[in-house]
Amino acid sequence: MSQKKKLKAESLMMSHGFDPKDAMGSVKPPLFQTSTFVFNNAEEGNAFFELAYGVREKEENEDLGYIYTRINNPNLEILEQRLAIWDNADGAAVFASGMAAITTSMLTFLKAGDLLLFSSPLYGGTDHFIHDYLKEMGVTSVAFKAGQSQDEIEALIEKSGKADKLAMIYAETPANPNNAMIDIKMCRDIANKFQSKNNKEIIVAIDNTYMGPVWCQPLNHGADISVYSATKYLGGHSDIVAGSVAGNAEMMQRIKTLRTFFGNMATPHTSWLMSRSLETLKIRMEAQAASAERIAHFLNDHPKVEKVYYLGLIPEGNEEYNLYKRQYTAPGAMISFDIKGGKKEAFTFLNNLKLMHLAVSLGSTESLVQHPASMTHIAVDNEHKKEIGITDKLIRMSVGLENVDDLIDDIKEALDAV
Repeated sequence: MSQKKKLKAESLMMSHGFDPKDAMGSVKPPLFQTSTFVFNNAEEGNAFFELAYGVREKEENEDLGYIYTRINNPNLEILEQRLAIWDNADGAAVFASGMAAITTSMLTFLKAGDLLLFSSPLYGGTDHFIHDYLKEMGVTSVAFKAGQSQDEIEALIEKSGKADKLAMIYAETPANPNNAMIDIKMCRDIANKFQSKNNKEIIVAIDNTYMGPVWCQPLNHGADISVYSATKYLGGHSDIVAGSVAGNAEMMQRIKTLRTFFGNMATPHTSWLMSRSLETLKIRMEAQAASAERIAHFLNDHPKVEKVYYLGLIPEGNEEYNLYKRQYTAPGAMISFDIKGGKKEAFTFLNNLKLMHLAVSLGSTESLVQHPASMTHIAVDNEHKKEIGITDKLIRMSVGLENVDDLIDDIKEALDAV
């Protein structure tokens, strides 16, 4: 094979960033379960710390050596190099949880007095952080919804009275839990307009958890950073909790610096497990998407289902469909639907599932189903929940790797019990 040929991401997941010669010939990276690392001499230790704490810039071909696992670790670095490949990014940072990735990213680029523009709905934890912690910190926030035009969103910014303080646009797309899409390019255009007007950096951050880097690469559409709950598809086995952020070298350095002081990086063991998971990321997600498509059509045709929220059911020929085709390569494996009735009917359905697990989280090998209004989004204001369609009849489903016919039978029997 020509050395100039660019390998696909799924090929690089088997070996990128690791040389077996560095680990006694081990074909897989071993687990570096250590807290600290030995320097060859005092001069080397001094040089490593100078780079780690930003005392000086890196010299050509100089790398930051290993100091302490809160700063860097071989398992963490191998994983981050591989995650960056999926997102076409300069680098990535891995955290102890998705919320650690989200909050550290926001706190890196936001300060008291700033304005945050965010899409709604968001994951409940993110929503809570914005409306409680950031508010107490002195950050003003303004929400916009899927379907609003650029002019309408810009009017919201101006109406806030803090247009000159806009510092970040944060969007979750497709949104949790209703699969609403936000136009990433439009977010970039808005940021560019106010950035030019205010002569101030404005970060576009996209939570890409629902699509993973297989079905969407936000940086290719104008985002500065791509944020994930890596617990989900990236981990994919319900056995780790982690988060990640990918972006250009300068922004990743800023995020990693704050991570060092917060101490909320992923552990070596978590990093080792996620590196294992990345080897099967593409085939897992493709199989899940194929099953989700069949399940979505089954639900859409069922008389006890009022409405299905799934990208693959968007009718052709409208702006929403055009956005879907431009931004994503597949409709994903997340389905939400309104059951006819309300909480009673929703709970009856959930309580009669046998194969699907009634649990929060998503993107794992097992299928998971939950009730957003009373579970993941319970802390969201009730009036706001109504505005964004998180009602008692809404059910969220993450399709796993079980046989799709078995899953459909399970869903059918649970609906029959309603």
